[in-house]
Amino acid sequence: MQPVFIAGPCVIESMDVMDAVAQELVNIQQQFGVTVYFKASFDKANRTSIHSFRGPGLEKGLQMLADIKARYGLPLLTDIHESYQAAPAGEVVDVLQIPAFLCRQTDLLLAAVETGKVVNIKKAQFLSGADMKYPVEKCLEAGGKEVWLTERGNMYGYNNLAVDFRNIADMKQIVPRVIMDCTHSVQRPGAAGGKTGGNREFVPAMALAAKAFGATGYFFEVHPDPDNALSDGPNMLCLDDLNNVIKSLL
Repeated sequence: MQPVFIAGPCVIESMDVMDAVAQELVNIQQQFGVTVYFKASFDKANRTSIHSFRGPGLEKGLQMLADIKARYGLPLLTDIHESYQAAPAGEVVDVLQIPAFLCRQTDLLLAAVETGKVVNIKKAQFLSGADMKYPVEKCLEAGGKEVWLTERGNMYGYNNLAVDFRNIADMKQIVPRVIMDCTHSVQRPGAAGGKTGGNREFVPAMALAAKAFGATGYFFEVHPDPDNALSDGPNMLCLDDLNNVIKSLL
C-alpha cells in the first residue's frame, strides 16, 4: 500500500503560515509522487489552559481551509470535537479526524460517518491497538466506507507518553490504513507550565520505527517557526526538515 502523509500546523494561526506550509507540501508531493494531506484545526477545544489560543473557529476556519484547497489543490484533513461540526466540516475537507480523547464518543463517530468522508480515528492514550476495533465497528456498522486508525502513544505515568509500536501491527489487523502520528507521540502532556511540552528531536526516529512496524501513513505537525507556534510548538517538526524526513521514509 502506498503510504500517505498528513502534515500542517496544529491550529490555524494565519493565512501566511498556512500558505508557507501548503507551498512546501505541494513541492514534496510533486518531488516524491506521494499523496500529502494538509492538516490544520479550526478549533483546539482540548488545550491545557483556558488562556491558550484555540483558533479562528468553525466558520472562519473552514473558509481558510477551503481557500488552501482552492489555491494548492491539496486534500484536507481537520479534526472535530462536537457532533454538529461534522456536517459543515465534511463539506470542505476530505478526512474527518476524531481526537484521541474522544475516540469512543459514539455520536461523534456516527456524525463523521454520515458525511461520507474518510474518518481517521486517533487511538486514545488509554487504549491498546486491539481495543480500537470497537470504534471502527461503530463506524462500519453505521455505513462508513473508509476508516483509518492513528497511533499516538500511551500515557506513561504523569506528563509522559510511550509508544508501543506493536499497536501498529495490531491495528493493521482491523484496518489497512494505520497512521503514525510522529509528532504528538513525542509530547509531554501538561508538562510545560499550563501547556504541553515535547521533544521534537525524536520525531524522525519515531517515523522510521513506525515504518519498521508496517505503518501505512505518517502524520507530522509542522510549522515554519515551531518555537513561536501558538499550539504544540515543542513537538512540532520544523517545516524545513520535513522533506528529509519523508525522503528517509521513501
